[in-house]
Amino acid sequence: MNAETVIEAVRSWVEEAQRIVILTGAGISTDSGIPDFRGPQGVWTKNPKAEKLSDIRYYMSDPEVRRLSWQSRLEHGAWSARPNPGHAALVELERRGKRHALITQNIDELHQIAGNSPQRVIEVHGTMRKVMCMSCGWRGPMQETLDRVRSGEEDPPCRLCGGILKGATISFGQALVPEVIDRALRIAAEADLFLSVGTSLQVYPVAGAVPAAKSAGARIAILNAQETPFDDIADAVLRGSISEILPRICGTA
Repeated sequence: MNAETVIEAVRSWVEEAQRIVILTGAGISTDSGIPDFRGPQGVWTKNPKAEKLSDIRYYMSDPEVRRLSWQSRLEHGAWSARPNPGHAALVELERRGKRHALITQNIDELHQIAGNSPQRVIEVHGTMRKVMCMSCGWRGPMQETLDRVRSGEEDPPCRLCGGILKGATISFGQALVPEVIDRALRIAAEADLFLSVGTSLQVYPVAGAVPAAKSAGARIAILNAQETPFDDIADAVLRGSISEILPRICGTA
């Protein structure tokens, strides 16, 4: 089938579905100006050393890595990014009562900013908009700590206990929250239509949501710029701009 035929088919599935579960990755935010990680222009593709900043082992042991991480947070494109039509299309699915849940690997909170109900967004990798202490567990707004960095603190410690601060995200080498992953996989198996949007489906265990949904009888549609390991079990695979195609299959364009 050609691309137009596939888009129309998925659009009809959306209309028929009652429990749509969506899994999103960095690809949905690229049209908002936030680069992905593994794509041709991805952060780690262009600068492999940048991946070290996301590794908890280096972050906790090396003050220089933490200093560079704080500078990277200051300059992150998410602070000026706005939701794009792809984010808005998923809000419309919720408004129409079709979206059962939204599982996201993203940490930018653009889904919530676009208007998705926060309690129905499952953030498997946490959020960059909050900061946490690795010693006492204190949490607070990221911007308040970034103000300390702007004032000259290169590696600001926790003001309560002096511990190491980092974004409230899950770094490489850091344990995922079991309850969050269990909820994501359980909800994936409740879908009658599962949309995988802008994710390479290479990061486990959340990538397991696709076969979990498939095994439970859901149709699977994958929208991603590059091939994924689950393209062969999908009922539809779409390539192209997410901010153009997603509104079409969700009926907002």
